[in-house]
Order: sequence, then structure tokens, then C-alpha cells
Amino acid sequence: MPPNFDSIIDRRQSNSIKWKLYDEDVLPMWVADMDFSSPAPIKEALHAAVDHGIFGYEMPSPALRQAVVNRMKALYNWDVDEKSIIATTGLVSGFYAAASALCQPGDGYLIQPPVYMPFNDLQKHLGVVRQEAQLVKKVGGAHLRYEIDWDIFEKAFNQGGSKTRMFLLCNPHNPTGAVYTHEELERMAAICLKNNTVIVSDEIHSELMLSGNKHIPLASLSPEIAQQTITLIAPSKTFNIAGLFCGFAIIPNPELREQFTKVVERMTLHVASLALVAAQTAFSGACDEWLAELLPYLTANRDYLVDFVEKELPGIQVSVPDATYLAWLDCSELVKSGQISGVPSEFFLKEARVALNDGAAFGSGGENFVRLNFGCPRELLVDGLQRIKKALQR
Repeated sequence: MPPNFDSIIDRRQSNSIKWKLYDEDVLPMWVADMDFSSPAPIKEALHAAVDHGIFGYEMPSPALRQAVVNRMKALYNWDVDEKSIIATTGLVSGFYAAASALCQPGDGYLIQPPVYMPFNDLQKHLGVVRQEAQLVKKVGGAHLRYEIDWDIFEKAFNQGGSKTRMFLLCNPHNPTGAVYTHEELERMAAICLKNNTVIVSDEIHSELMLSGNKHIPLASLSPEIAQQTITLIAPSKTFNIAGLFCGFAIIPNPELREQFTKVVERMTLHVASLALVAAQTAFSGACDEWLAELLPYLTANRDYLVDFVEKELPGIQVSVPDATYLAWLDCSELVKSGQISGVPSEFFLKEARVALNDGAAFGSGGENFVRLNFGCPRELLVDGLQRIKKALQR
């Protein structure tokens, strides 16, 4: 039976962060998990593991490692040695482990804001120096897109006298939904190699490609780039199993891999046994028919959202994401005119009873923005947008 993405599942009876944080009259469209049931093969594999009844310590099996290898080959024609794969408790754990392995206090790490919230916070916890190559916003009517200013990017390395040890890349980009081209990836990698900077590439949304777009793993571009790259992947966003906390670092360079592994072991980042079961099923190919149904649904949701903003929400500009189920909305004109008072996310929470992410949490350039999660049944998306429209009309 094909999945029914229009089905509304009551998540308020669960312990969902997304649905429990706010009052019951608030529609949550913020944190990045989807309101769809996970693929049947994953649920069946988890049921079988539960029925077995013993939940002892487990390690990633040879079959799981081979599933990751096969997935990278099938999707990207990227040959990965299974020895290069290290399981982690998710991608945030992964890039924190990478930063701990690569950087000493006072060293720099480079990001491209506005970008995924935890990217902005490493300096708070590790004593490293955040360096920024802010993306440049381009507006065309009601649509937004972002570009790399190459002069800004090159000058960002070693800012303030701190050696840039790590470039933390988000591709596909969160929150803008942009997918970097082959040429952009090659140019970024070349600049990193010139500066002897390791690239840590967060590719968690790499299978959520809309409108038939294609993802390119940065490390797949050349052996030289692969030797300077830690690639972070996970089935969590694609197959809606984020709460199981399982991801993988792919590290071809043995020295980098040893440094990373030592940190993972020191931090005891052990992946739960049920998460390993789910990840193996997700990457086995058994869920690909489900994914083939999901992507057109998300694309249609995106198109509905973009069209609604263009026609019904004057004064707001929106990204047209090439990937992810996240949209990035610029409310600056409405704040400037006084139609929105204060922080947009707080305005929409109070006046529309819709919970969105505050753009300021995404770092420089995120002020007066909100991020909206459209990974939900169409009925909920329509409800949320109508609430926003009515709040702005009042």
C-alpha cells in the first residue's frame, strides 16, 4: 500500500518536542522533523528487533557498513571504503567530534551564515573562534536566493589571526535549501586545500532533493579533496527517524579518521541498537519506493508555499529550496513598516498561533527571518499559512 502523506497523525499524545513545547492551540512548523509516518520496512525491522526481546550492547555490523557503502555508490557513484565509516549519535555530535579532533582552543572554524543553528555555537563550548563568510542575499520579487561572495569567502580564512582548521559546510544548505553546484564545491575545496583547512561537510539533507535536483558529495570530487574531508551523513531527515540518533562520518584519510575516532571513543558516542537497525533498513534500499513518493509530495508542498507567499503575503520574500523541507522567509519589510512589531517568530506565535524558528538563531543575516517546516500533510500547511495571512491582515 502506498504511503498516505495526507494522513494527519496525532503527535500530541507522544512526547514530541515539536508538538509538546507550545500550547495545544499552536500549530508547530519549526523543528526539523516531518509529520509523516516512517517507511513500513523500518517499522517492521524495529518491531522484529523488539520482539526478539534482548537489547544488549551492539556495534555497527558489517552489513550496516556495507549498506552505507552501497548507498553512496548507488546514489552518487562514490566509492567508499567501509573502513572509513564511523557511526555517530547524529550529525551535531559528528561535527562537534570533528571540531574537537581538529581544533585547539583559539583555532578558527569557518561557517557560511545564515546557517543551521548549532554551527554558530561551537565557540561557546570548545573555545574555538568562529569565522564567518556570510552568504549574500539576492531578491527577485517575492523570491530569495543566496550566493557565495568569493572575495568574502577567501578573506574569511585565518580571520583575527586564528588559523582556520575547519570549514563547516552545510550542503544542502539549511535554512536556505540551496544545493551547491559542482563548480562551487570545487572552488570552495580548492581554497580550503590552499589554506590546509579540513572540510567537515554536513550532508544530512542530501537525499531530500526537490524537483529532480542532484546532490554531489564534496568528497566525491577527487581523491585529493576526499583526503581533506570528513563527510557527515544520516538517514534521519530523509526517513523521519531523527529521534533515533544515528549518523555516520565518512573519513578516507587514516590520520583524520584516527583523530576523529579517539574523540568519539572519549565522548562514548555509542549508537543505540534500535537506531542501528533502523539505519541499516533505511540505507538498504527497502524504503526507496516510499522516498520516491515523498519527494514529489514535498516538492508540491514547496510550490504551494512559494505561490501562497507570492500571492497572499505581500512584504514577505521566501526561498525556493532545491532540497530539504525547510523554507526561509524574510519579514524585514513588514518589521520596517511596523506591520510586524518585534521579532517575527514571536509575532506569529502570539498573533497567528504558529510556531516558527527565529531567524536570528541562524547567525549573521538571519535577523527578521523565520524558518518554516513544510514537511507535513498539505492540510496542516494550508492551515498554517492561512493563520499567518489572517494575523497580518488584522
